[in-house]
This record gives sequence, C-alpha cells and structure tokens, in this order.
Amino acid sequence: MASTESARADSTRGRIVAAARDEFARHGIAGARVDRIAKAARTSKERVYAYFRSKEELYQHVAAAELAAAADAVHLDPADLPAYAGQLFDYFTAHPDRYRFITWGRLELAAVPDGDRGPYHDAVLTKIEAIRRAQESSDLDPVWDPVDVLAVVSQIAHTWLDQAELAAVARRAAADTAPGARRAGAVRAVGAIFPPARRSS
Repeated sequence: MASTESARADSTRGRIVAAARDEFARHGIAGARVDRIAKAARTSKERVYAYFRSKEELYQHVAAAELAAAADAVHLDPADLPAYAGQLFDYFTAHPDRYRFITWGRLELAAVPDGDRGPYHDAVLTKIEAIRRAQESSDLDPVWDPVDVLAVVSQIAHTWLDQAELAAVARRAAADTAPGARRAGAVRAVGAIFPPARRSS
C-alpha cells in the first residue's frame, strides 16, 4: 500500500514538473500561472504547492533538470569551439521548447541581484573557467576574454533560433535552403573566429 501511494505521489510530481516546463516555456516565469500548471497536470493548485512552495521554486527545480539534460547532450571542449557550436545548434534545434524555457529564464533572471544567483550562474561560470584553462594551456587564443568567447559562440550557435523571421526567409531564399546549411554556416563562423586547436597525436 505504501509503495502504491509513493508511486502515485511520484506520478503526480512528474506531471507537475512536465506541465510546468511547458507553461514556463510558453509564458516565462512572470506570465506562468500555477492554476494552468495544476490543470495540465490533472491535479490541484494545493497539490502543486505541497511539492513546491512557490512558482519560483518550481521554476528553479525545472531549470536545474533542463540544465542537466543540456549538459548531458552538449559538451564544451574549449579547444574545439566549432564542434561545441554544432552541438548547441543540434540540441536546441531539436528542442526549441527547451530553448524558449532557458531564454525566458535568462531574460527574467537578469535583474536578480548578484547575491541571489539564478540557476544558470554556476553553469556559465563553469564554462568560463574551462575556456580560461584552455587559454592557459595554449589551446585557445588568450587575447579574448573568456566571457566574450562564450557570448560570441553561443550567439552564433543560437542565431537561427533567435531570429525566427530571418530563419523563415532563409528557408525560401537562401542559396542552400537545407537546415544543414544553416548549421554548417554557424560552425564555419565559429571556426573562423576560434579555430580548433591542433593537438599532437
């Protein structure tokens, strides 16, 4: 009996998290409604708050899971930033809802005071530190600030997700309209700025 109740609780919690992910991706943190999350999860607002004390806590929980999933799928090798750009392109092109979720968080959490670190803070710092180490080992040009490296590579990789109107035109008017051409362009652009390190075999 206890195991049945535990499984039921896990199922309810899982439905809440899945519904919250969709709600935050569509409406952001401020625009998300707990009553809509509860309805989509086939439960009550009271049950949502039994698992998560606030909408913000629920967002933090989902964001941590989304970052973990992205980290499993996309691996930063600062010595091969074009490959990293390609992975970013592939992952978020395949999961545009996850990109919207993360983008909402970046936008809305930008105003959070430095002392209140959001879910993306540690992930970004880890990548910056990896880039810095690559520069120290001569795998990456040290003239760049590591923060700028991460910003430039991410922006190029996300270009077609951030510019939906341009992407729509590209599907009709580009010399090569295939999605793979957009990926190749992003990878080539990153490679022109940050060529992969030549490592001895």
